[in-house]
Amino acid sequence: MTGLEQEVYRKVSAIIADEEHVLARSGVLTALKKAIDQSAELQGITELIATDPALAAHLLMRANTAQNAGVVKSKHRTFKDALIRLGNDNLYRYSLAFYLKANLELLQEPYRSLVEGYWQLNEDITQAVMAKLYLANEQASPSKIDPDELQTLALFSVFDKVIALTAFASLNQVVERPLSLRMVKSIIDKQQQPLSVQAFDSFDLDDALHHEFCIAHNLEQTDNPDSSGLLLRQVLAKRELLINPL
Repeated sequence: MTGLEQEVYRKVSAIIADEEHVLARSGVLTALKKAIDQSAELQGITELIATDPALAAHLLMRANTAQNAGVVKSKHRTFKDALIRLGNDNLYRYSLAFYLKANLELLQEPYRSLVEGYWQLNEDITQAVMAKLYLANEQASPSKIDPDELQTLALFSVFDKVIALTAFASLNQVVERPLSLRMVKSIIDKQQQPLSVQAFDSFDLDDALHHEFCIAHNLEQTDNPDSSGLLLRQVLAKRELLINPL
């Protein structure tokens, strides 16, 4: 990188390290993370989520996506049933993705449009990989991949770019001259792997998600045939989105 790129990269890294600069974090998300860390009772977590009807509706939609695709056979009689099936890790992943996406309205152009495009790409990738899982489960030996783990992983497919561009948008508001988008792209392309590590560390996401993300992007390998990362890798490779191309 050039000297200017290195200076800008250091500033962006500092912004990513302080998640409040990247996410106008909802009080519900903060409380939810604390409740999960403290192994709170399900009833308390359910009541906490219910204080944000938009989040509750989003979680129920995500929980039912796999079911509607024919991957999950059981029916959710109540919202609590859905939360039980999701588990704490998937619950927090879905919630974080929800609030990160909601953060879009705070971004200035052109970053808002760029980040919005990557969120749509995440959704497209998620649909594609869930379709693959459905087809795999139609075979004689169904896959053992957990559909919610796969779905949450897919929603973080280009997590590094979403966080990096959000951080660049924050930096762009305080510098004297607007950042060149060509330079922004150059930094993201050259520092994609360290940016992804910083993003996962900053938001305290679970190690399992990070591990499967690395497998999906061909940064780590596995002999586990039921790895959600391996299945996602097929979709990312076809779209030429791997951090480490095959």
